[in-house]
Amino acid sequence: MSTLKWSDEGKVILRVKDLKTRFRTQDSTVYAVNGLSFDLNEGELLGVVGESGSGKSVTMMSLLKLIPIPPGEIVSGEAIFDEQDLIQMNANQLRKVRGGQIGFIFQDPMTSLNPVLSVGRQIMEPLRIHKGMTAAEAQQRAIELFNLVGIPQPEARLRDFPHQFSGGMRQRVMIAIALACSPKLLIADEPTTALDVTVQAQILDLVRRLRKELGMAIIWISHDLGVVAGIADRVMVMYGGFAVEEAPVQELYKNPQHPYTRGLMGSMPHLEENANRRLTSIPGQPPNLTSQPKSCPFAPRCAYAYERCHQENPLLEPINETHKVACWWNIDQGGPRYGR
Repeated sequence: MSTLKWSDEGKVILRVKDLKTRFRTQDSTVYAVNGLSFDLNEGELLGVVGESGSGKSVTMMSLLKLIPIPPGEIVSGEAIFDEQDLIQMNANQLRKVRGGQIGFIFQDPMTSLNPVLSVGRQIMEPLRIHKGMTAAEAQQRAIELFNLVGIPQPEARLRDFPHQFSGGMRQRVMIAIALACSPKLLIADEPTTALDVTVQAQILDLVRRLRKELGMAIIWISHDLGVVAGIADRVMVMYGGFAVEEAPVQELYKNPQHPYTRGLMGSMPHLEENANRRLTSIPGQPPNLTSQPKSCPFAPRCAYAYERCHQENPLLEPINETHKVACWWNIDQGGPRYGR
């Protein structure tokens, strides 16, 4: 079996191994993330895709312990960033990492920004905490950041409050806050979901430009395969708290190997194809995460599932130098991938 070479092409900035996150309630336990492992290289943009409830956001929030604890609990795993394990850090250590070395853009800027504080104060606070800037230095840096993300009249707008900005401009404010301390890694949790198509395109162009100028690594969480296709270097597909496929973006879209990935691709409209082509849907329901998964989580919905799929959960294994898949069935060959 070939070994994956993608991580050898650049320095690994983040290495996540066997991450498991649970949510314990009075009635049940939700198995949200189930042994997830992945690497991220310097300057790379990793797209993380999957339907709602697949574990995308919980995974990334677990890395910085942003999930509510309790009921949330990180059961096991490690996340090595800058030679330190984020999972083992205490609250004081994490405060130095959040905003300083790792920036986080949340899905809804209106609920992420403090409505009673000016945006200037909110962007200057991490600069004073993490960089030790004076008020004047932080204000000057805030003006530079607003110029960087394309907010006009930055000096005047620093005094405004979140409700005085449009949805697209609030998201630009969130990006400016995330970039304030020049982080090595930026995590963006579906940052364009609540925006209209025109503003979404502007934000994507902004991220492409900032990534080119600043050279940071980015994890981009999305359920929109079209957005990921235009921005990512590599894509990780999640389902039921597992990674089920991982490959460079062009290879994944050209040759998806997991039935779930193919189902997602089939549900996307393609302008270049026949306008009469019917979109396909994935039958069945998402998995019930209150039961600990012991077989392939996609098996009940999969047209290729056979006996082994209902008995044993496949590992995410390399099928060539850059492509991994967690599936017992080889779709291209029409038979079991590993001989049984």
